[in-house]
Amino acid sequence: MRAGLPDRPGALAEIAAACGREGVNIAGVQIFPEGEKVTDELVLQVPEGWDLARLTEMLTAAGGTRVTGIPVTAAALEDQPTRYVLAVRSIIARPASFPDVVAHLFDADVEPGEGSEDVLEMNVGEAATIQIRRDQPFTATERARATALAELVGDVLDAQAPPAPATVGAGEVSYVTDGLVVSALAGGLVAGRAEVTPLEDDDAPWPVDLWVDPAWQRRGLGTRLLADVARAARAAGGEEIVLTAPSDSHAVLPMVLAAGMRGRIRMAGERLTVRIALTDIKRA
Repeated sequence: MRAGLPDRPGALAEIAAACGREGVNIAGVQIFPEGEKVTDELVLQVPEGWDLARLTEMLTAAGGTRVTGIPVTAAALEDQPTRYVLAVRSIIARPASFPDVVAHLFDADVEPGEGSEDVLEMNVGEAATIQIRRDQPFTATERARATALAELVGDVLDAQAPPAPATVGAGEVSYVTDGLVVSALAGGLVAGRAEVTPLEDDDAPWPVDLWVDPAWQRRGLGTRLLADVARAARAAGGEEIVLTAPSDSHAVLPMVLAAGMRGRIRMAGERLTVRIALTDIKRA
């Protein structure tokens, strides 16, 4: 449960006294200061038969405002700093998992739902934007934590970015654009390919099909192909492209960061999608 309280001595004691009178056990507490008020997060063990409405009524009567709540498991009692460290490790091991990991960390969702939801937006590096949302408002403390988390992950992914793509004069890879298809050629063979498909719906992003031969992965080909096919799409009048990959893909987020384009990343089920606006790309 979350409740807004005035930042004064005794405010939390009134909440604790109300819980004690009703036989509600306070198993965990987090306090989020916000100016002259605070938001208290309480993990409560309630007697049998209690529901969210009864808890809300009790906390409101004890002085709480903007009272909200969700059912949780014992995981809500885990040490918060430890949860954040483990989240960073999980994201670095599998960058594409960023949306799901941070959504779980903040008890939020990646996909839009129904009703009025608060949105938390994180920028990873200068290219990738990730949004999570939930009914409970995000506190200023949580937004600061999310920003720090995204900055840390961005710094690590930048350090792990693939090397710059080979240039035409290097004798290894050349890039050929034919309409809306970009090919990476090595020794006369196709080492990678990207193609964008125009759609008649003006509001729909144009899908991109991108493939890199496993022998040429982690050499910057995907980054160069993505950048070149984005320019080709912009030249053809496209406003936005979308790249879809399996959710266990390790290379998508670093590739978007290295390409220097802004992407909005979402993961749903086993699919990861990256929507990239082309408005900042000059038409060829």
